[in-house]
Amino acid sequence: MRQLFLLFIICISSNVVFGQIDTIEVYSKVMGRSIPSLVITPKDYDVENDKLPVLYLLHGAGGYFSNWLFRVPEIEQYADDYNLIIVCPDGDKASWYIDSPIDSSSQYESYITKELVPAIDQNYRTIRQRRGRAITGLSMGGHGAFYLAFRNQDIWGAAGSMSGGVDIIPFAEEWNMDEILGSYPEHKKNWQNNSVINLTHLLDGELRLIFDCGTEDFFAEVNEALHQKLINAEVPHEYTIRPGNHNWDYWRNSIKYHLVFFDTFFHSSN
Repeated sequence: MRQLFLLFIICISSNVVFGQIDTIEVYSKVMGRSIPSLVITPKDYDVENDKLPVLYLLHGAGGYFSNWLFRVPEIEQYADDYNLIIVCPDGDKASWYIDSPIDSSSQYESYITKELVPAIDQNYRTIRQRRGRAITGLSMGGHGAFYLAFRNQDIWGAAGSMSGGVDIIPFAEEWNMDEILGSYPEHKKNWQNNSVINLTHLLDGELRLIFDCGTEDFFAEVNEALHQKLINAEVPHEYTIRPGNHNWDYWRNSIKYHLVFFDTFFHSSN
């Protein structure tokens, strides 16, 4: 695995206040190219010997792997506050973190689950079980976090979604999603099989779930629908509606709640 993992340090301070931020590239065999991620470690990472939990934090459509750090630089402090590793993968501008059934160059579920997670575990001091991994994200990344966790509950023990596009079918003409799923009229099964709201049958109550959406968000209705579906299926989850829109002001606040939720999960799992 080592040969698949190239590590470049982009930020080291001689007077460390917070941790270290690494830019890494993991070669994806399934997509035939190297893909970047940010890895944020707490300030005592090089001093302590304990294995740490990992939070995978996904960006939205049109974003990139350093989006979260650029927009919410406080996450560097959060890695220290909660003594965890934060990994921000690149999910391309519109991959929705799935394995595209029509585009072999966009296979992000396989990349993250089979290539990135093992590379992080190989090269960082992590808890290498589901009890030590959580995943969340915003918008497209909210869909991606639930999608990946629902389908890979052996990898993640907790998952979140902030303003997530948890049902993509009502938005079939948006964000060029037809490039990874085909047009909805011609490829309805692709859309149905890859929309989070249609994957709740995979849940058995073991995966810890948190999600939220702003009252003015265009994804508010689909998040409410997912909430009601989980209630009907008696799947435990934490769901919150707060004032706000589909923007960084909302997500900057939302991530704080998710971190508390995941911190509780990590400590209760030990």
